[in-house]
Amino acid sequence: MTMTVRTGPIRYATAARFAPPVAVSEQTPSSGEISPQPPSRLDHVMGPPRERIPQGEDCLNLTISTPGLDDGHRPVLVWLHGGGFSSGGGLLEWYDGGALTAEGDLVVVGVNYRLGAFGYLYLDGVSPGNLGPADQLEALRWVRANIAAYGGDPDNVTVAGQSAGGISIRLLMEMPEARGLFRRAILQSAPLGLAARQPAHAAQVGRVFADALGSDPRTAGITEILAAHKETALTNLRLTGNPMEPAFVPVDTLDKGSFADNVSDLDVLYGWNADDMTAFPGAQGTDEIYAEPLAALGDRLRDAGAVVRSYRLDWRPEGSEFGATHCLELPLLLGTQRAWQDSPMLGKVPWPEVDAFGAALRAVWATFARTGTLDPTPVAGHPIRFGHDEWIGSQADHQSR
Repeated sequence: MTMTVRTGPIRYATAARFAPPVAVSEQTPSSGEISPQPPSRLDHVMGPPRERIPQGEDCLNLTISTPGLDDGHRPVLVWLHGGGFSSGGGLLEWYDGGALTAEGDLVVVGVNYRLGAFGYLYLDGVSPGNLGPADQLEALRWVRANIAAYGGDPDNVTVAGQSAGGISIRLLMEMPEARGLFRRAILQSAPLGLAARQPAHAAQVGRVFADALGSDPRTAGITEILAAHKETALTNLRLTGNPMEPAFVPVDTLDKGSFADNVSDLDVLYGWNADDMTAFPGAQGTDEIYAEPLAALGDRLRDAGAVVRSYRLDWRPEGSEFGATHCLELPLLLGTQRAWQDSPMLGKVPWPEVDAFGAALRAVWATFARTGTLDPTPVAGHPIRFGHDEWIGSQADHQSR
């Protein structure tokens, strides 16, 4: 195992409120902030973050884990965190890439992007929407221009993301500006039905937010904006009846004509957890929300010429009421024992057992990031499957709770 250097936070761009990101021309000290946000909807599943990172609008920061600040030309994995476009941050210890870096000899980049109204408000005369995806695009550009100084190969970039992070990758596939910025993609438990909201609906949600705020969003305080975010989420739930749907999501204004050209030479790995939906009581089943839309995306990617592989995580930790729930793969891939200590979804499983399975899974992810090939040998005997979408709806194999 190699040593790891964790550096950052590093500023990759700046942005005025509700304005597109602007690339930094020279390195300046980073604030170390993550985007302002309400508490996560999944604290009862994951547990709350153990560290307190400052929140603020100067949040376009990233962190890098690398085996060395040298010319190693190692594969690069850029991580886009989940959190329903409303919570989370690439700087959180949950997403520490140290183990993946050390065991796989690759560079891991964790990205912050704007969340909630700051990143996804769609309101005429105030915000154009899709600022979060614009931030992610700018972070990938920064990686392309700068990662060689951190031991990475800018021509061998994998973008990986879970939940909202996976949706973000799906949207990057539509963006002609993202073409060439990554050659591989890993989508983990991405509920693709929430990928983008139609402009008319997004504008309606924007007006609900403006009414709840009662003042100019361009000058309102962060506390006021978060309070209006909460009210908007409650109103949106009443309007849609869908407990899965966040208050703010991307808007469907992207160029659909670019998809086939953008993805034709990609290697893509996608998958889900067998009981993803136990994290969201009252919503539909795992097949409807995760497995079927992901399989449909897989078919579309294959038709465009991409090389596509799939997985399903079946691990149900002893002592956990959630089974193979949403986010369960995260402590297997990223983070530290301290970060995941007492996480409810891990039940009574001792950390050495978690980490043993994690090391095997990290080896698979690292090989994919390095070569685009899938070698499931390290996880032989572990509760994860690779390769087929025939698992969908197979009650003999799993419970779609």
